Amino acid sequence: MTTPLKSAPFSFAWLNRRRTTGLLGLTLDGGRLDGVVLRRTNGSLQQHQWLSVALSLDPLTNDPELVGREIRNHLDAANVRERRCVVGLPLKWALTAHTQVPNLPDNDLPGFLQLEAERGFPCDVDTLQLATSQYQTAAGERHATLAGVPRNHLALLERVLRAAGLKPLSFTLGLTVLQPLGATASNGVLALAIGETQVGLQVTAGGGVVALRALEGALETEGGQRHLRADIVAREIRITLGQLPAALRDTIRRVRIFGPRDLAQKLADEIDLRLESLSLKVELVTAYHPGDFAAQLPPAATVSSAFSLAANQLAGPGATLEFLPPRVNAWQQFLARYSAGKLQRAGLAAAALALLLAVVFLYPEWQLARLRSQWTKIGPAVRELEAVQKQVRLFRPWFDDSVRSLSVLRQVTEAFPEDGGVTAKTLELRGPTRVSCAGVARDHPTLLKTLDKLRAAPRVSDLKVNVIRGKSPMQFTFDFHWTDGGGDEH
Repeated sequence: MTTPLKSAPFSFAWLNRRRTTGLLGLTLDGGRLDGVVLRRTNGSLQQHQWLSVALSLDPLTNDPELVGREIRNHLDAANVRERRCVVGLPLKWALTAHTQVPNLPDNDLPGFLQLEAERGFPCDVDTLQLATSQYQTAAGERHATLAGVPRNHLALLERVLRAAGLKPLSFTLGLTVLQPLGATASNGVLALAIGETQVGLQVTAGGGVVALRALEGALETEGGQRHLRADIVAREIRITLGQLPAALRDTIRRVRIFGPRDLAQKLADEIDLRLESLSLKVELVTAYHPGDFAAQLPPAATVSSAFSLAANQLAGPGATLEFLPPRVNAWQQFLARYSAGKLQRAGLAAAALALLLAVVFLYPEWQLARLRSQWTKIGPAVRELEAVQKQVRLFRPWFDDSVRSLSVLRQVTEAFPEDGGVTAKTLELRGPTRVSCAGVARDHPTLLKTLDKLRAAPRVSDLKVNVIRGKSPMQFTFDFHWTDGGGDEH
């Protein structure tokens, strides 16, 4: 199940979904834009236009008007006229955190999840658009996966879509609709989606999203051809399952692979052998199941995130993790205010209000005076508490008991070979999470072996090699992201 962290304004999204008969599903992955137009007619879905193009401009770094114009040109070339769209965001935009949910009243749950998000994310949560998916173990323990996407990314993407003449109805992650939560068959599934530049990993169990990751380095491009690193994928699967509670880990029985047929088949064949000890059944997803959506699908519909996004919006429950910032237009405000017969009683209410104002004019003044008196008593304590909270938020990332610098140094030291084949000249901690290292390696294979060992570390992610000069010896610099609270912390 999905729970918003903050209360959303009154929404008529359900009404829009009922009235929507045509929709454009779009996915943005690396520099590639995929899209498909679906229309719902008499309980069946029909596919009309589709496109798959490479964008020359990055929506996050280039002018939104120029990016929107490029997208509009591609849509026009594909004869796409549909304005309403649902968008699959790049998985690498999403940050995730996990928490156990105590037995709380429903009214207190959003506040608890908000506090957990502030503790779990390495940034100010006010800069993120948040969503959460809850799941439950067989023992009845409740957990939640918190997901956040930078609001700045979403604002830029909205500007790009407006410039392209599009109206977004939903922002979500494509992998969550390829392997949705609604079906009972989704419980105990580890889904892999082969993208343009990375492999997405999602674990679903207990009725929710248990894990959601982008596997960097699992997909390499050489000479215009993409090559999968099955060893990295298998290793990340073991790491992900190893970090799950035992009660959930034992329920994972299937691995489902989505993506281009040739790459997906190769990955399925290679990891089937590597994961044999885990008793996981590996299957290649080449077609939709008749029960995946509450509508009849087109014959031989191609499995893709773009198709699933549009079909899920037209004939499904909607997005599992919704990141579209809520907004209320003037027409919705009018309907929310005067629906359910209020319009007919507006005249009577106005007359009654005029009469009541004369009778109770003094009551608000008395109430205001009483509240001012109460504030005079508690005001100093409130201001002192607010000052303390401000200081805690300001300095929390810089003060902890994890001895971060020593932990980073130990991890890097363990990754380097003992024979001195790779040595470090400098090791810098830039901010609370970024680590940069420069040094000298005896040869290229020794350096690669060291980097692979460092990538396998549970607290290391997003490792990137920035500079390699020379052959033997060779100079190098690389940096990576350090995450406190890894699997070996306790």
